[in-house]
Amino acid sequence: MRGPVTLTRKLQLQEVTRQPDGAGGYTENWDVLGTLWADIRGGTGREREVTAATISYVPYRVIVRAAPVGSAARPRAGQRFVEGARVFRIEAVSDADAQGLYLACFTKEEVLT
Repeated sequence: MRGPVTLTRKLQLQEVTRQPDGAGGYTENWDVLGTLWADIRGGTGREREVTAATISYVPYRVIVRAAPVGSAARPRAGQRFVEGARVFRIEAVSDADAQGLYLACFTKEEVLT
C-alpha cells in the first residue's frame, strides 16, 4: 500500500439479490448492506467498443477497514460500492497491509462515453 490511508469517502456496500420474474427468468435488485468509509485510489483506464456505445473501464483500489472473514461488513467479489451515481464493481479483496488493519478491494467502474 502506497502512502497513508485516508478514509474520507462514504460508500454504500451493496449485494445483488435475484427474484423470479414469473417467466422463467429473474430480476436483480441491489440491497444495501451498510456504509463504509474508504480511500479510493485510481488506476489506468481502458476503453472498449460495444454495440452502439463505447464503455470506459477504470480500475480502482478501494481501501476500507478490515473485517473478519465471514462478517457482513467484509466486502466480497460480486458485491459493489456505490457513491452517488458512481458504481464500483468488486472483483477481488485482499489484505492491504501486513498488520491486517485494512482491506484492498480491487474494483472497476464502468462509464459510458
